[in-house]
Amino acid sequence: MVSEAGERPPWRPFTIPNAFSFGRLLCVPLFVWLLFSRDDRFGAALLLACLGATDWVDGWFARRFNQVSELGKILDPAADRLMMLTAVIATWVDGSVPSWFAIATLVREGLVSLAAVALGLLGAPRFDVSWWGKTGTFLLMFAYPLLLGGAADVSGADILTALGWICGIPGLVISWYAAGAYVSPARAAFAARS
Repeated sequence: MVSEAGERPPWRPFTIPNAFSFGRLLCVPLFVWLLFSRDDRFGAALLLACLGATDWVDGWFARRFNQVSELGKILDPAADRLMMLTAVIATWVDGSVPSWFAIATLVREGLVSLAAVALGLLGAPRFDVSWWGKTGTFLLMFAYPLLLGGAADVSGADILTALGWICGIPGLVISWYAAGAYVSPARAAFAARS
């Protein structure tokens, strides 16, 4: 993101928010190992929920303590996309979520990611994620661990499943709405490319 003065934030790789993002990347294989090698759906669900929560924490920390960095603006969404992609595919393969839900999530993520890459390759300036996009992603980041936990052999699994759908259905609708709302800023970014 470019500030109003036209300045980019500093690169600053060694910040606490970047450490959170890097930690999320390192924990993705641990999530897959818990789910498939240990057959521990509940443990994998807890880890995934914690990783989703750190996304909010690192963003808050970056803004609150002036640790926004150019690297963070790349690393944080990359960690989010990888974590979301892995969670969706893994829970789908595991059978914890229905195919229609996983496919709808993956198609939306794929379209937004491809559009962002295409705009970047064409030299269009980046634009920030909308409030709707953040809200949809936030809800989905909790829907998947809740649905995974609901598929585990634990007491209260039905409650976890219900909460998962309470987050999941609105999260999916909002994320698709946000994807459509990105068309106008994407056109403007494409038109403003140098």
